[in-house]
Amino acid sequence: MNDFLNVTLLALLQGVAEFLPISSSGHLVIGQHLLGVKEAGLQLDVFLHGGTLLSVFMFYRRTILRILTERDWAFVGKILLSALPAVLVYFVFRKKIDALFENAKMVGALLMFTGAVLAGTRLLPKGDQSVSFLRALWMGAMQAVALLPGVSRSGMTLAAARSGKVDAERAAEFSFLMSAPLIMGGVLLEILKMCRGTEAVTQEGMGWGLLIWGALFATVVGYLSLILLIKALKGRWFWLFGPYCFIAGLLTLWFL
Repeated sequence: MNDFLNVTLLALLQGVAEFLPISSSGHLVIGQHLLGVKEAGLQLDVFLHGGTLLSVFMFYRRTILRILTERDWAFVGKILLSALPAVLVYFVFRKKIDALFENAKMVGALLMFTGAVLAGTRLLPKGDQSVSFLRALWMGAMQAVALLPGVSRSGMTLAAARSGKVDAERAAEFSFLMSAPLIMGGVLLEILKMCRGTEAVTQEGMGWGLLIWGALFATVVGYLSLILLIKALKGRWFWLFGPYCFIAGLLTLWFL
């Protein structure tokens, strides 16, 4: 029962925080410090990330089908271009970035930074532009910043899109489709670690049934989170995630 509850809670956190602009990495670090929870095994991590990736594919299935049938290579090129900054930054500064995950104070400060950026989007006017190659690169640069724990990937990329006057639905669509290559890359890296046997594969007693349950639950929660975020963007209350992140970061600095 404890394993089931742990997997369910982790899947819930993954599905919510992966897409809502509140920083999944930051919340995981804070949660581990507060609750004394050890990191999940690699197999569970792969399944949970696979679940949220599946929710992206399901939510934007029509767009993906259109890209494939129409062979929209320009859109594919923008997606690949947007991934380059994060890939380069991670491989150059990997050890330094990984070390920050042990520093709860730094996570708190970066959550406050995320909150300030999100709150600032309230001042930006609505736009009707599409995602150009230059805007894709700008969103990619902000995605690279979000490698830091406490900085929200969706928050940074959507704020970048808003600053470029990109239409809300187009911004959200591109923001989450551009995350797919990075999520897939992260899953592949974790699979390689499992194959090499360099790290613990899974938590003790974790069976396939629990792993599949975690993936499916993360998929459902992730899908619902995407719906909520689109409504927030359309309803002009996206900025309200800012005060939440700012307060969460402030409390982290105060108590941890």
